[in-house]
Amino acid sequence: MSLTVNLYYTGTGGNARKFAEEMLQSGIVDAVRAEEGNERYEYFYPAEDPETVLLIDRWRDQAALDLHHRSPMMAQIAALREKYKLHLRVERYTDAP
Repeated sequence: MSLTVNLYYTGTGGNARKFAEEMLQSGIVDAVRAEEGNERYEYFYPAEDPETVLLIDRWRDQAALDLHHRSPMMAQIAALREKYKLHLRVERYTDAP
């Protein structure tokens, strides 16, 4: 059963896009994608909201997601979110077997 988590990062002054760009350039995105159980980790820009970035984050199962949440990368991601003063909204979906 896969889990998909949609994370909406919203800020001002283009900060959400700057956050996504720094996530990519810093190597954090590549590190997350390399984690066991990660199936998708991609950023998208909503056409009607230039101050929001959507992250689609997909994991093999809850155990893989839990392991990711305990990884050192979570502190780096939280620090960047704080740096860019972003608000976060989360949606979570599961695929039935």
